Amino acid sequence: MAETTTQLLRRRITTGPLLVVPGAANALTARLVEEVGFEAVYVTGAGIANTFLGLPDIGLVTLTELTAHVAAIRDATDLPLIVDADTGFGNAVSVRRTVRDLERAGADGIQLEDQLFPKRCGHFGGKQLVGTEEMVQKIHAAVDARRDDDLVIVARTDARATEGFDAAIDRAAAYREAGADVTFVEAPQTVEEVHAVPERLACPQLVNFVEGGKTPFVPLDDLTGYSIALFANAALQGAIKGTLQVLDGLRATGSLDAVAHQLTGWQERQRLVAKPFYDALEERYATRSAAVSS
Repeated sequence: MAETTTQLLRRRITTGPLLVVPGAANALTARLVEEVGFEAVYVTGAGIANTFLGLPDIGLVTLTELTAHVAAIRDATDLPLIVDADTGFGNAVSVRRTVRDLERAGADGIQLEDQLFPKRCGHFGGKQLVGTEEMVQKIHAAVDARRDDDLVIVARTDARATEGFDAAIDRAAAYREAGADVTFVEAPQTVEEVHAVPERLACPQLVNFVEGGKTPFVPLDDLTGYSIALFANAALQGAIKGTLQVLDGLRATGSLDAVAHQLTGWQERQRLVAKPFYDALEERYATRSAAVSS
């Protein structure tokens, strides 16, 4: 029997090597992640808030909206999906529904965090946390809710910003004990802290690198002890800059000539959105009358 995407994700984080995972806020970006050869996609909550709502990552995306995005992304790529589920959209009982909905939509991994709702981006100030015991119960609920035992539960703590590095390690250890498969200490603030996380936590670890964020970049070859290196916003930041450059050029010159080298060509664009596949489907399912009229 072929390996499922959930089994693939679990195997990769368990046996290595390091899994480098870009973030995608929509189905097209997920397809591009697969196109260039990455092995998994992170469905970024911040990216969905930014692109779908045009708003900051402050807990404004709903579970219904997130689930719809996951379903669309699942249909666009065969890669494993790790989904940012923020705080789980409520208490432990709410987490049960969140896990069920996202798993049904196609998630292979689900990330939950210990912020107080409404959450904030992990690299923003002003974060507040729920108690460790409450988050432990959320992890228990997530583990109990999954239908597929291979579904990966990622437990994120934002305690580094509010309680200090040692407290963040203690929280992550408690979440692991509760059944999390991967722990994620968000926003360590020095290279030494980045290295210390896997030294102090004997389980798969995720590190998140955000351009302009609080965590210094560490070369991937030096990330000993980590299972996942996440670049949640890289594609989004690149898309924003590229879009602004093209629009600035059009506005300034009234033409696309000056920015043509930054545009994906027509044929390549259609290939990336699978138009040839749908052309073939139209031909396959065309009726006799449609074929005659054409």
